[in-house]
Amino acid sequence: MIRIFVGFDPREAVAFHTFTQSVLETASVPVAFTPLVLSSLPGYTETHKDGSNTFIYSRFLTPFLCDFEGWALFADGDMICRTDIAKLWAMRDDSKAVMVVKHDYQTKATTKYLGNKNQNYPRKNWSSVVLWNCGHAKHRQLQPDFVMNQTGAFLHRFSWLDDGEIGSLPLEWNWLTTEYENNPRAHLLHFTLGTPCFKDYWDADMADVWHAAHERSQSGMHV
Repeated sequence: MIRIFVGFDPREAVAFHTFTQSVLETASVPVAFTPLVLSSLPGYTETHKDGSNTFIYSRFLTPFLCDFEGWALFADGDMICRTDIAKLWAMRDDSKAVMVVKHDYQTKATTKYLGNKNQNYPRKNWSSVVLWNCGHAKHRQLQPDFVMNQTGAFLHRFSWLDDGEIGSLPLEWNWLTTEYENNPRAHLLHFTLGTPCFKDYWDADMADVWHAAHERSQSGMHV
């Protein structure tokens, strides 16, 4: 079974349900979803004042929530999965602490959904899809108190790890729509500037894929 922790923000709850629908449509193995809802996280209170969503820091609790055992996948909720998630799961490498898509880009937009600032910073969007080796010894420090008191720069750059402990995933498994050109072969679309559920992004690049998945989640139809 694949344990999948998904970023959940009540302002775009529809994104969570649409993303999980897209995973279920193509999954060849059982999956278990855990939405990262702040009110349900043991011992954790969001103390950070920055960030564009409510799960910007709770994602780093994934190893803690897994009792520091086994592997788990974290993904932002503003995504659509177009390929069997088992293919991503098969890329786990026990020699690595985490595995991520190592983006290296400058954003095309200074603001994103709901008027949030969209600044460039090192390792931007690396933490939006993470294969977590939850049993890795260095993750033991990722307790609720620790995460609550660390900076965004420290956490999102995986600063508690050596660079060699951060494995690489193919770019197609975290394809940044609008930021990158349209890619019909992308496996995991990430609407990082704004999910098409928001009116400002209703017609964004590749939004038709998101709307189709959302419609299927409402009707029960499958691809």
